[in-house]
Amino acid sequence: MNAHEKFTLVIGATGTTGSRVVARLAATGGRVKAAGRRATPVDGAVPVRFDWDDPASFEGALDGADRVYLIPPLGVSDPEAVMLPFLRQARTAGVDRAVLLSSSAIPAGGPAVGQVHQALPGLFPQWAVLRPSWFMQNFTGNHAHARTIRADGTIRTAAGEGRVGFVDADDIAAVAVHALTEAHAPNAGLILTGPQALSYDDIAAVLTDVTGRTVTHRHLTYERMRDRLAAEMPAEFAVMLAGMDRTIAEGAEDRTTDTVQRLLGRAPRSFRTVVERELG
Repeated sequence: MNAHEKFTLVIGATGTTGSRVVARLAATGGRVKAAGRRATPVDGAVPVRFDWDDPASFEGALDGADRVYLIPPLGVSDPEAVMLPFLRQARTAGVDRAVLLSSSAIPAGGPAVGQVHQALPGLFPQWAVLRPSWFMQNFTGNHAHARTIRADGTIRTAAGEGRVGFVDADDIAAVAVHALTEAHAPNAGLILTGPQALSYDDIAAVLTDVTGRTVTHRHLTYERMRDRLAAEMPAEFAVMLAGMDRTIAEGAEDRTTDTVQRLLGRAPRSFRTVVERELG
């Protein structure tokens, strides 16, 4: 599949999707550069130092790469300020395909990474923007929801009865690798969901059933959720995250798509399957 001798540069190579992308590329014999601030060794890949805040790290990371998987810098409200100069440098250095991780909640031209999404087609002849719904791993990994589930068996949101097409990070990674390695990139934004739209009450019920430990969804008001988050992060992010819960309550994420089935030829994995795999 990867007959060319160039590298795929994976930014955020130790993260939830990046680590899975590296593993899948390495398993198929692809040459991979695993990029991160500490150049952490990753099986099957060449570790390389990369820091969005240090443009001096860009050249070494890009050396020998012709495609790149992009995870935006975390906790930055205007990622285009650092990402667009890097992407222009990448194009000059010979990168001709870029796959960007965005979010189902952020359209092209929208805030934050939406600005990078809008710019990507003008920068690269081959591209894709992955717009996954919320990750199923939010309940099994290191996310705040997973921590409160472990601590006291609760999920706290301001999402009410709103439903979300939660998606498995493994499915996101599989689509990313497809977009990076197929003869022709999708050249499109791709909304990725699991097979069902579930409420947080549904999520709690599945977790209870599979793990045998009672998990409950605590319904908070927008204000209470905002204030709770603001104790742990900058106020603007607390407002943004609590606002996302409010849009879920209003139905903004109540959808499923056939993208995973269409691109991979198989159905996306269900939440129950993922919980059994990761917590069973």
